[in-house]
Amino acid sequence: MKSRKFKLIACEVFYREACYLAATSHHRIDLQFLQKGLHDLETKDMVSHVQDAIDEVKPDKEYDAVLLGYGRCNDGLVGIQARDIPLVIPRTHDCITIFFGSRQRFKEYFFAHPGTFYHTTGWVERDLKEGEYQIPAYGRQGIMANLGMAQSEQELVEQYGEENARYLMDTLYNLEKNYTDLLYLRMNLCDEEPYIRVSRKFAGKKGWNFHVENGSMSLLNRLCSGEWDDDFLVVPPGATIISSNDDEVITVSAG
Repeated sequence: MKSRKFKLIACEVFYREACYLAATSHHRIDLQFLQKGLHDLETKDMVSHVQDAIDEVKPDKEYDAVLLGYGRCNDGLVGIQARDIPLVIPRTHDCITIFFGSRQRFKEYFFAHPGTFYHTTGWVERDLKEGEYQIPAYGRQGIMANLGMAQSEQELVEQYGEENARYLMDTLYNLEKNYTDLLYLRMNLCDEEPYIRVSRKFAGKKGWNFHVENGSMSLLNRLCSGEWDDDFLVVPPGATIISSNDDEVITVSAG
């Protein structure tokens, strides 16, 4: 097999998996990670960060392709344009599908277990801070803050009174109220027991059922190895990523 040269730009939740694949790959894979939380920003902000990273990849580096370790992520890739080098992206809605290893496996689990929240090593060590979520990536104001829904409970009490504050917390602010379960996907690259304990504690705090299953690096491995079938979108130079409201998830526009 001929060795190829790829640039992988990925969300940092894939840090351990991507580093492992780069270290063991027949190909040369140069890695760049962007902060977790871009999907919490407005679409234009995520597009801007990812596009800037793509634009920094110069043709004289002679990469065969720029690989994106992202899903569609709330349309955060819609509008991204390939420059001089082709882009390759998994046709998934989010990173959890990638951690499941296939769209079919995620779809089966999703419909069999509605109301499930998901964790991996990357989600625990890159997203959770003392059991709560960090602010969106790069210090930007997230969607919730733009809607005026980022105040603390104490701030709400001071502004609206205790009874009204409780109502706001239980209705508008409690976006997790429809979750009943937390699934930790074990990727088997390290001792994951410390991460599982954090996830179990988090689930207990929320009153959710807790489960552990094995994830799979199949999709990420095929992305990094150049085995790009119908599960991947190849964006030729000059083309732009657009959404597709079918099983393709994303497609390209040459315009």
